[in-house]
Amino acid sequence: MFFGRHYSTEAMVMRSSVNQSLNYCNPVIDASFADPFVFKADGWYWAVGTSGSERSLFPMMRSRNLIEWVRCGPSLIPPSPDLGTDFWAPEVAFDGSRFYMYYSVGFRDKNHRLRVAASEGPEGPYVDLDIDLVDPSRIPFAIDASPFRDVDGGWYLFYARDFLTADGESRTGTAVVVDRLESMTRLAGEERIVWRPTKDWQRFTNERQIYGGKYDWHTLEGACTVLHEGRYYCFFSGGRWENDSYGVDYAEADHPLGPWRGGGEEFPRVLQSVAGKVIGPGHNSIVRAPDGSTDLIVYHAWDPAMTARRMCIDRLVWTADGPRCAGPTWTPQTL
Repeated sequence: MFFGRHYSTEAMVMRSSVNQSLNYCNPVIDASFADPFVFKADGWYWAVGTSGSERSLFPMMRSRNLIEWVRCGPSLIPPSPDLGTDFWAPEVAFDGSRFYMYYSVGFRDKNHRLRVAASEGPEGPYVDLDIDLVDPSRIPFAIDASPFRDVDGGWYLFYARDFLTADGESRTGTAVVVDRLESMTRLAGEERIVWRPTKDWQRFTNERQIYGGKYDWHTLEGACTVLHEGRYYCFFSGGRWENDSYGVDYAEADHPLGPWRGGGEEFPRVLQSVAGKVIGPGHNSIVRAPDGSTDLIVYHAWDPAMTARRMCIDRLVWTADGPRCAGPTWTPQTL
């Protein structure tokens, strides 16, 4: 489909060492571009992410090949400043008629709420619909909304929220949950837990002062769900996004609402830091490569000086032991 919109011709190529065989070297966007979400529409790949600057409302890029990227500008029209100053982790879904952007807004690490905006085209502008997807009086901190469409056409929303009590092996902190979408702007209220943190590598910090108490805090966030050979895989990031503990693991299920299994490993199986090379890889999305058959994992990782989280891509390999990343890489690669 084509919406007849004008696309900027400003060349903002972030990685230009590309030849006909699609060679690249991470990062493919050598600028602050955290929580990258990549989707395909109108014959283009589109990437949207969290900016490193306050109130820069989700930079949008486009590409033909996932390597050369052109800047399209901010994608979200600023909603009411009363909602907050920090805008995190946008993701986009298309229902056949409109594009919907799911994101969170709030004040740093408190009072974050899930919102939804809509646009006629993939690049925006997205207009906030003045809807809280989750009641902030009931859940005062909800982030990283990730829509998923099942093969039967039903939609689900995965997101992260806080739990202040331990339950069996589960530890206090942020966990991944899922709910069914009755419409693109309304949840069914059937929230299910996907996975709560259970391991040391998922520790965010000890004795965190939050919610009027002090907690040994653990974190799972940044969900991304795909269906592969009849099974559902929910990828999530764990640990502390500000250091090398951050990495990507997954749980699996036979239905989007679960029950989910297999996410309590001793280390992140899909992505983890490589000393001196890659710091804190995580918050991924998954997209099909231009060849139409290769799955790619899109994620952010810190530059060596830890000044910005930049967008990287690598192959996602489906093995007998589950999904694995052929990376993270920092040397020249070929798609």
